Amino acid sequence: MSKRKLTRQQRWRIEKIQAERTKRASRHDVDDDAALGAGEYGPEREGRVIAHFGRSLDVAASEDGTHTRCHLRANLESLVTGDRVIWRLGEEGSGVVVARRERENVLERPDARGLLKPVAANIDQILIVFAVEPAPHANLIDRYLVAAEATGITPVLVLNKIDLLPDDGGELKALLDRYEALGYPVVEATTQRQDGLDALHARLTERTSVFVGQSGVGKSSLIDRLLPDEALRIGALSEDSRKGTHTTTTARLYRLPSPVADDGGELIDSPGIREFGLGHLSEDEVTQGFIEFRDHLGHCRFRDCRHRQEPGCALLAAVERGDIDAARFDSYRRILASLST
Repeated sequence: MSKRKLTRQQRWRIEKIQAERTKRASRHDVDDDAALGAGEYGPEREGRVIAHFGRSLDVAASEDGTHTRCHLRANLESLVTGDRVIWRLGEEGSGVVVARRERENVLERPDARGLLKPVAANIDQILIVFAVEPAPHANLIDRYLVAAEATGITPVLVLNKIDLLPDDGGELKALLDRYEALGYPVVEATTQRQDGLDALHARLTERTSVFVGQSGVGKSSLIDRLLPDEALRIGALSEDSRKGTHTTTTARLYRLPSPVADDGGELIDSPGIREFGLGHLSEDEVTQGFIEFRDHLGHCRFRDCRHRQEPGCALLAAVERGDIDAARFDSYRRILASLST
């Protein structure tokens, strides 16, 4: 579908609005410069963004963890939860962020228009939460893994609600074994037992982690147990449809209290999403996202092999030998097919 052309009047209105926004931002920046010059703000301090609301931010001071509502200098680009910043405290208790430290990484996901939108920054690991109910789908897990591999952030699979597992583990046990064999960490959890989060606690220590996962898998319930002093709204899981509801609307960083992690584990709770869009990735990036493929790439007969029915394809040969799991390869093909639809 072709894009709708704007009329001259519509273009004039858009340009006028943008000019007014730029003028307001410049005026705000001038006011900040005057206030900074007049000594109305204290010395520069290190901090980390724990939540953001447009141009307003909640910043945790590095030295003592106190939270301060700050605004963003107009000459700075937008920040996200997890950004490390330089800020200054004002006389009236609010602050201003004056600089952003270089990011180690950033987690992005496509918005409704397909444009990449940053969600969080400076993350050590992505915890992909799935559950016994609603039943997990391997292709959805693979999508999360491909997205994580594309960011360079370590993925960890968290199986929640293990109290609902059958004694023999069933098909889900076989699914977990497949991912563990590939080298992905798998953590089991439940909020229904006293020791049900011990393995998860150990995984979170000394790391900044972001939770992602399909709605209804108990993400908020886990965080509520990990952070008992935080008031989190937990979504109800429908008894009839076994489908969850979206509960979280903005990414927020939480520090794990003692004795869960004495050495500074942090959690970022991100907006719940049912499916992780991969439309921004190329076929090659998706292929690289399947880590077991990497040893075979570059060994196909044809340099431009697309790993479908080409003769001499190293991936197809690996599937036939059993070196690559056929179900994972089928999932790979389904993801590639979804990119072209």
